Amino acid sequence: MVHMIIATAVVLFCLLSNEANLVLGDIGTATSYDPPYIPTRCNGNRQDQFPPGNLFVAVSEGLWDNGAACGRRYRLRCLSGNNKPCKDGIVDVKVVDYCPKSPCPSTFLLSNDAFSAVSRSSTAKINVEYIQ
Repeated sequence: MVHMIIATAVVLFCLLSNEANLVLGDIGTATSYDPPYIPTRCNGNRQDQFPPGNLFVAVSEGLWDNGAACGRRYRLRCLSGNNKPCKDGIVDVKVVDYCPKSPCPSTFLLSNDAFSAVSRSSTAKINVEYIQ
């Protein structure tokens, strides 16, 4: 009972002092990657695989799911990174590729357009919240 009261007090304190971020999705990392973006592991050289605004990603092994990730959509929000790179807002992205780098530097490799939607720095590695 005492532990429950203490935990409730800590949560209440954090909420009142704006120190808590409500996280509703999974947590991962994101970096950007530069063109050329084709060929991809999902749809090769097809230009129609890219969504409007070029808001797409390549994903690491943990999300790739033996190619089942192709076409999945994720909503990403920047949480933190060095030198405060986060912009307010979210970006909706489509999976078009498997991370072409080994080892993959992050959970998501965002197209330059997608990355600039959530980060002020094109070279940052950021922590993101994401949901499918």
